[in-house]
Amino acid sequence: MSSFAADFSHRAWDDLLQRHVRVINDGQASQVDYAAMMNDRKTLQAYLASLSAVTQPAFDGWSKDQQLAFLINAYNAWTVEFVLTSYPDIESIKDLGSFFGSPWKKEFINLLGETRSLDNIEHTLIRGSGLYNEPRIHFAVNCASIGCPALLNRAYTAAQLNRQLEYVTRKFLSDRTRNYFLNAELHVSPIFNWYKADFEKGWGGANSVSEFLGLYTDALGLGETGVVVIVNGKPASQHLREGSLGISYTDYDWDLNDVRQ
Repeated sequence: MSSFAADFSHRAWDDLLQRHVRVINDGQASQVDYAAMMNDRKTLQAYLASLSAVTQPAFDGWSKDQQLAFLINAYNAWTVEFVLTSYPDIESIKDLGSFFGSPWKKEFINLLGETRSLDNIEHTLIRGSGLYNEPRIHFAVNCASIGCPALLNRAYTAAQLNRQLEYVTRKFLSDRTRNYFLNAELHVSPIFNWYKADFEKGWGGANSVSEFLGLYTDALGLGETGVVVIVNGKPASQHLREGSLGISYTDYDWDLNDVRQ
């Protein structure tokens, strides 16, 4: 481990999150006070500059948990900065794109010696690297939208990474506005459709979306710790693990996750 890894701190980002992210619905969702973030923008930009100062060799010397916490925080912090470039004249992060280009493909991030986009952080550095095999990142990286899993009001850290990822995953799956059982079918966020391949790579022994969701039947309300849901004579949780429970995908709300909503 490099000495820089031991010394690197996400405390400034942690402080911003604690002050300006409002946790709602028992942690199932959160709202960002972008107006207050704007007032603290110099602090945010100083934190982003500290991320930019990390070199690729230094990053490569860190543990995987240090790397992943760093990349999740980088994605989330630069997303907030991206929103602030047009705030308050913005209703959705999609407003920052154009007819010809996705906002997530805009290259404006100085990270690990290159100018990158948000897509590059998520799909190249995290998902495409082959280093992490961590599907729960989809409940940690935040796209500044109501439909997205909550922005955690703490910075991710290597020491707490597994606990934090498990927390945000369970909280998101327990949100009945986005994941619910109805008419003998499980309705879940389209995240599970968009990133299906990530849930099929064996994490936790799961090789399909159904098997991954089967690890969280209690959070989904299918009766592991409460009333057992029965479908065709068998617990819905058993159907889910066996892949015989119907799954459909809910709508995604792209409105900005602002406190003014």
